[in-house]
Amino acid sequence: MIDHLEISVSNLPASTVFYTAALAPLGYRHYVAREALCGWGTTEIAPDFWVRTSGPSQPGGPLLPGGLSQATPAATPLPHVAFNCVSRDLVRRCYEAAVATGARSRVEPTLMTQVHANYFAAQVFDPDGHNIEFACHAADSERER
Repeated sequence: MIDHLEISVSNLPASTVFYTAALAPLGYRHYVAREALCGWGTTEIAPDFWVRTSGPSQPGGPLLPGGLSQATPAATPLPHVAFNCVSRDLVRRCYEAAVATGARSRVEPTLMTQVHANYFAAQVFDPDGHNIEFACHAADSERER
């Protein structure tokens, strides 16, 4: 089971606006705000989604144990992050909130039977071009009520 995820961003303020709006329908709140790091989650104790930017105080990126720097190669592909939604309506709400911040749509909310019979999802690009997905695995009638 994954405890938390961190991605690199180039513009922390723009990413903060995007993720605060896009994740709000999931019950996520913006709990941690530091110079080069922000964290969201459903509890203040353990935010599980983080964004970080390199800055003057962190020339090589995140610090690893022992003070080692984790450099991110320029050729590293951008991540694809999917947030689980308990209903198709929640997929739509997250997508609409993301697009309202100016995010570019990749896939409008739709049923993707090529994945499986009930896979309903939407995808947007965050301010850095990361592919952010909102996905529901439940049949429409199971969770829409």
